[in-house]
Parts: sequence; C-alpha cells; structure tokens
Amino acid sequence: MARNEEKAQSMLNRFITMKESEKKKPRERRPYLASECRDLAEADKWRQQIMREIGSKVAEIQNEGLGEHRLRDLNDEINKLLRERYHWERRIVELGGPNHSRHGAKMTDLEGNIIDVPNPSGRGPGYRYFGAAKKLPGVRELFEKPPELRKRKTRYDIYKRIDASYYGYRDDEDGILESLERNAEGEMRKRSVEEWRRLDEVRKEARKGATEVVSVGAAAAAAKEVLFEEEEDVVEEERREREKEEEKEREFVVHVPLPDEKEIEKMVLEKKKMDLLSKYASEDLVEQQTEAKSMLNIHR
Repeated sequence: MARNEEKAQSMLNRFITMKESEKKKPRERRPYLASECRDLAEADKWRQQIMREIGSKVAEIQNEGLGEHRLRDLNDEINKLLRERYHWERRIVELGGPNHSRHGAKMTDLEGNIIDVPNPSGRGPGYRYFGAAKKLPGVRELFEKPPELRKRKTRYDIYKRIDASYYGYRDDEDGILESLERNAEGEMRKRSVEEWRRLDEVRKEARKGATEVVSVGAAAAAAKEVLFEEEEDVVEEERREREKEEEKEREFVVHVPLPDEKEIEKMVLEKKKMDLLSKYASEDLVEQQTEAKSMLNIHR
C-alpha cells in the first residue's frame, strides 16, 4: 500500500486540489483606511479579524523567554492593532452600529490593578504594555507606585478634628462609662460608710471616757464657783451679824465664853461646803475627797 505522502503527490490528488483552489474566491485584503468601508457588516468583519490578531499576539507575548527585542516588537504590533481597532470601532458607530469602545478592556499592572493610560494626542487609547513586556527594564518602573509623601499637618488640620468628644463631654452618651461609674460609686460608698462607722465608734469611746473625766471636773468646778458665790454671801451676812453683835455687846455683857468671829466663820463655811457637796457632788466623790484629806492629813 502506498503511503500518505505518496498519495498526496499522485496526479489525481494534485488535480483535485487545483480545481478547489480555482473555485475559491481570491482572499480579500483589509482596507488600509477604515473610512474607505461603506458597509456595516464588512466593518464589523474587519474588526473581528483585528480582534483575533490581537488575541494571538497577546497569547504569544506572555512567554518571557522570547527575549527583550521580540517582546518589544510584539508589544508595538499589539498597540498598532489596538489603534486600528479603535478606528474601525469609530467607523462602525458612524455607520449606525453599536459602540464597542465603551466596553473595552482596561490595562492592569503587575498586581492586577486597572490602569488607564491616556493618549497624549487625545485620540484613542494610549500606549499599553502586555504580558512579559510589563517586566522589561524601564517598563517595570512605570507600574511602580511612587512612595507617598507624608504631608505635614497644619495647625488648622490638627484643630479641625477637635470637638466636644475630644474633651470628654460625650463620654456618657454611650452608656458604658455610666455603668462603670455606678459600680465604682457603690464600692466607694460602701468604703466610706465603713470608715465613718469605725470613726464614729472611736469617737463614742473617746467621748465616753472624756465625759467621765469632765463630769468629775465640771462638778468640782461648779461646786467651787458656787462656793465662791456662797462665801461672798456668807461674808456679807457675817459682817452684818457682827455689826449687830457689836451693838448688842455694847448693851449687854456676856459672862459665858463664846467662840470668836473666826471660829464662827470657819464653822459656817464648812457647813456651806458640805451642803453644796451633798447637793452637787455624788457620794462617791465625797468619799474620795474625805479619803484624800485623811491621807494628806488635812483637817479642813
């Protein structure tokens, strides 16, 4: 049996291939200017052809092993096809067709962020980089974002954000501080009440001891004041009595020995003291005073 290559070179096969090529129409060439096209269907056909060429070249430029020169040439060809596509899309709009440029793809950087590079001429898209061309020397720097310069804040910017909440006037609005203060206030009240009770007990004990001491001293002081007042009254009465006795002595002569004035004054004073002590001082105090006098050998 003959091989496939021998079959293809046979006279019959070559005759059939020639006849098929004659039946085919000659391949149409895309117009150089989009404005030369007058048919909307043809304009859309040429646009689809450009899109297929762009797709094949974009797939080819993804290979980083092609070399720098080949990558740059492919990138230039893709940009040329993009400009041509833009012209055909504009022509389609002029012929009454849809606007395809409205939904065109955006260029992205190395991180996948969309970057729109405008054309300095203001017509059509700007120059773009695809695939491995983004990593070429001198191109990578275009996609790198410049470091953000930290702008120094002015005094106006600093005070612009200062409001009532900055000074703590709105701390009670959220309700959190109120609950925390309520618990802290309860604890402080409890400690204050305990401290007050402790101090009150200490004051009561001190007041009780001081009252016992002061009561004795106050009683003695009061008795002493009363004694001084009574002594003045007694002295005045004794003076009057003495004057009366002198008048009587002038009239009568007494033959019985009588106590002199000093003894009488002493007796009266002692009697007054005992009455006052029995009236204002307690029995225990009188007994203590008597014992003290006996110990000190005082007979007054």
